[in-house]
Order: sequence, then C-alpha cells, then structure tokens
Amino acid sequence: MDYSKDRRIVLTLDAGGTNFVFSAVQGNEEITERIRLDANSENLEKSLKNIIDGFKEIISKIKKKPSAISFAFPGPSDYPNGIIVSPGNLPAYRDVALKQMLEEIFSIPVFINNDGNLFVYGEAISGFLPFINKKLEESGSPKRYNSLFGITLGTGYGGGFVSDGKLLIGDNSAAGEIWLMRNKLEKNMNAEEGVSIRAIKRVYAKDANISLSDTPEPEDIYKIAIGEKEGNKNAAVKAFRIFGEIIGDTLSNTVTLFDSPVVIGGGLSGAYKIFLPEVIKEMNSKYDTYSGKKIERLEVKVFNLEDKDDTEKFLKGEKKKIKVPFSEREIEYDSLQRIGVGISKLGTSKAVSIGAYAFALNELDK
Repeated sequence: MDYSKDRRIVLTLDAGGTNFVFSAVQGNEEITERIRLDANSENLEKSLKNIIDGFKEIISKIKKKPSAISFAFPGPSDYPNGIIVSPGNLPAYRDVALKQMLEEIFSIPVFINNDGNLFVYGEAISGFLPFINKKLEESGSPKRYNSLFGITLGTGYGGGFVSDGKLLIGDNSAAGEIWLMRNKLEKNMNAEEGVSIRAIKRVYAKDANISLSDTPEPEDIYKIAIGEKEGNKNAAVKAFRIFGEIIGDTLSNTVTLFDSPVVIGGGLSGAYKIFLPEVIKEMNSKYDTYSGKKIERLEVKVFNLEDKDDTEKFLKGEKKKIKVPFSEREIEYDSLQRIGVGISKLGTSKAVSIGAYAFALNELDK
C-alpha cells in the first residue's frame, strides 16, 4: 500500500520504557519535529498526562485536524481493543483503557499496536524491503521479497512480521513476541534476558569484575569494544558476541517458520558491526545428527547486508540453466535460496511512525 501522496495527518507516538516520542505524519513523512517526554514508567497519572500533553503539543504545530492517533505501545496488551494489560517496561500500566481515554479527549479514532509490529510495517512499506528489492532489480536479479520480519533491540526485545503488505497480529495480539523464545545459553530463561540493555551490562560487569552500578551504558561498552574508550575490551567484545549469538538463535527459529528477510532496529542496533557477524554465524551454523552427519540449520543461506562482499553474493545469487525433462528446451533460474539480514533504513522511530500512519489509514479505509 502506498500512502506517500495521502494528505491525511496522523498523530504518532513511539512509547518506550524510558521516553515517549511524539510526531505527526502526512504522506509517509514526519511533518513536525519530534517531541520527547519522560515515560514516567512507574507513575500512571504522570505518564498518562505526558501522553495527553505530547499529543496536544503536536496538534498545536499542525495546520489542520488530524484524522487519527496511531502509535506503538509495549505489550502484553489487547491492541484491537486498545487496553494496555501489563507491559514489563511500563509497570504503572495495568489494565488501562488507553484507546478509550484518548478518543474521549481528542474525538478522533485511536489505534494502538506493538512497537515491533509497527517498526517492521514501516520498513516493509518504505524502508528495508523496498530497498533490497530495488537493489535486486538494479542487479538484474529476478528475485523479489514480499515478507519481512523485524526486531527491535533496546530496553526489551521486540518483533513483528509483515507478509504481502499485511501485518500479522495474531488472535491474541501476541504474534511476533520473539522476546519469549528460549535463551540458547540460559535454558530456563527467555531470550530477552540475553538480548537487552540489561543483558549487555550484566555480561560486561561479570567479565570486567565490577558491580552493575559501576557498569557503563551499552553505547560506552560498544566504544570500549572498538577501542574508542578505555575499559575492559575483552569483556565488551564478549558482551556483544553473546548478544549476537542469542539473537541469531531466535532468528533462526523465526525464519524457519516465516522464511523472510530480517531488519534490525532499536537503540542497540548501532553496535551491529560487532554483533551482526555473530548473528549470521549462528544462523548459518549446522546441526549434529545421530548418524554423525551435520546438516544446515536452515534451508536458506543467510547474508549480512551490512557487509559489502555478502551483499554482492546476495544480489548475484546462483543462476543456472537446466533442461526441461523430455524436451530440448532449457530454462534459467536462480537456485540460491537466501535471505538477508540488515539494519533499519529509516531509523527506528521514523519506521514506527510510518508504520503507525499506514496502519491507521488502512483501518480507516476499511
């Protein structure tokens, strides 16, 4: 779906455990500067007031009445009914009728969804998915992709899936909850305990032999890992290596079911130079069998689309000519079954905004 020329305006919000980021979108473009307010994650009254004030401030910056409010909010939530159930990163919210509150205040339709869902929706509409398909077209490849899985890396570990322009939400608004997959390295824990800000800090603190209170933030740990800042380099590299291995394991399970390229966003995605090779390594790893023969973990080959050589191989594919049985005719096809993994082309907040915009207009048009 293409809303790039649509003149309707939708107010959006990217709600994280730390900050609320507000904007207004028209024609797939943000038309106001973003406004950031504190999430006040443990004080419901203050948090709700900031949501109301944030949207009011955005409205004061646009010239006509918005058609809807559409935004991302952490789960678990009953998204179709707009009720926030019990998000771990926003503990103040317990069974909050957020949609109904906002519709009463602003008198326009309100749509709420998961941040992972809206992130991948935005990237599928005007970011990562059209980017790789355009690259394939320019290279002369007949290969095209219609599906996309997206993950967000930050306070938590989010996910979402789009196929043929449709967002998969699930019957309980619980599709794409990759954070609840098993942690490969800690079997009794979920993946988010290894894929989050707290996970990076925990591993660094343990290997650097320092307390968590003295542990730097992941941005600084990344700088230590690449030699731009003083600190325990081995501990920093290990923190992101383990981070990447667990991501690779969960993505392997995911693409086994969904068979799609993967786009990565969120605040921690900026450290991709260290962790992304580990993701690709894990996804291209092999299983043992009782016969002693190793088999590929995935039916498809996975390529790092942030690496020049890998990208060239991905675009080129493996073209073959084969004979049609009982015929002299030959046909050519690309025999390389493959997917690519890469970083957001829009930036996470913008992707969420565009996803929220498209979701709202699609619902209004129904």
